[in-house]
Amino acid sequence: MAFESLSQKLGSAFKKLKSKGKLTEQDIKLAMREVRIALLEADVNIVVAKNFINTVTERAMGAEVMASLTPAQQVIKIVNEELTALMGSQNQRIKFANKGPTVIMMCGLQGAGKTTHCAKLAKMYLKQGHRPMIAALDIYRPAAIEQLEIVAAQAGAPVFQMGKTDPAVIAKKAYNHARDYGNDILILDTAGRLHIDEQLMAELTEIKNTIDVTETLLVIDAMAGQDAVNVAKQFNETIGLDGVIVTKLDGDTRGGSALSVKAVTGKPIKFIGTGEKLDDLELFHPDRMASRILGMGDVLSLIEKASEVTDAESSKDLVERMKSNKFDMNDMLEQLKQVNKMGGISSMLSMIPGAGSIKTEDEERAEKELKRTEAIINSMTKAERAKPSIIDPKRKRRIAAGSGTTVPEVNKLLKQFEQMQKMMKQVTKNPKAFARMMRGM
Repeated sequence: MAFESLSQKLGSAFKKLKSKGKLTEQDIKLAMREVRIALLEADVNIVVAKNFINTVTERAMGAEVMASLTPAQQVIKIVNEELTALMGSQNQRIKFANKGPTVIMMCGLQGAGKTTHCAKLAKMYLKQGHRPMIAALDIYRPAAIEQLEIVAAQAGAPVFQMGKTDPAVIAKKAYNHARDYGNDILILDTAGRLHIDEQLMAELTEIKNTIDVTETLLVIDAMAGQDAVNVAKQFNETIGLDGVIVTKLDGDTRGGSALSVKAVTGKPIKFIGTGEKLDDLELFHPDRMASRILGMGDVLSLIEKASEVTDAESSKDLVERMKSNKFDMNDMLEQLKQVNKMGGISSMLSMIPGAGSIKTEDEERAEKELKRTEAIINSMTKAERAKPSIIDPKRKRRIAAGSGTTVPEVNKLLKQFEQMQKMMKQVTKNPKAFARMMRGM
């Protein structure tokens, strides 16, 4: 996950501070030196890193911190606040037009994920009750229109296209079509280039001069590091940006662009791409991201993800089945699917306070265990899932062969399920204890 290395190094620096009862100026300087190195290694802009360290050091050496009973915690609090400020303090949402369709122009270089994120954005707004439409303005890249039509269909959004016509003309026609047919959001999928050139910028400027663009969003690849920040700076200076979408924050990226882009361009990150699926788009919350970087978790995002993949009625049914001791393997399989919809174990752990110390190999082991469990349950018949007690040695061999596992692994799952049922039976005898358990879950 993004920022993993940075989180570990910051954690190491703060651990040394926590071991000291009282801090000296030398202690803070040494810690800030480690923080500075960690930021630079994460590909944070050198000027941004320098200014950040100077601000934190100045605040950390204040009388309030030095005289505090828990100075290390005060320093971490300051770092958290300054990281949040660095990334924009508050989450910035899309501004909607007062009249006519809201026009969101997506721009960026090739390979950043612009077309896919047009579809992600459309799907996000469809869920909110809007009627987005996407216009195909990339007339240069081979099969660009076909790609857009495929991902837009997956998102459930219509596409307006006129083939190889002039992009500004397409934009104007698309705007009129959206206005006439009740599409309240028009997303423009513009052309990209392998590098910034005058023709690209002139084309984007012409589009903005032709129709009233409400929001101009730049899509940048987090894996591009400082190159992404430089691209953002050039786009902003030439055509003017309203915000940035940072993609591929789920991969093995250092994440420095996310920490630098606001300070360099003055424009906020509005969304982040956290995976390949069309649902993997999140509003960017600077305070939550700062907490995750510092290993404090992001419980609010975890709750929001859980709310998206579950509904109140099914949750209520599950509670009733647990209370009446009817929880079976079908219910267990459904819960595993919910975990996968939330991005899997790794995604969830990054949001849980204190879970940042869990090693990557432990996460991988847990992910494999979940997939193994799902495969075993999928290999069972309906009757076996509803009543696991009927699974005899012959059935176990069939289930193991069907799931690509072993009989001992099937036995292990059945034993775990049996223990889970016993625990539920004991807990439901005590309603208060049951309520406490459900609140904890």
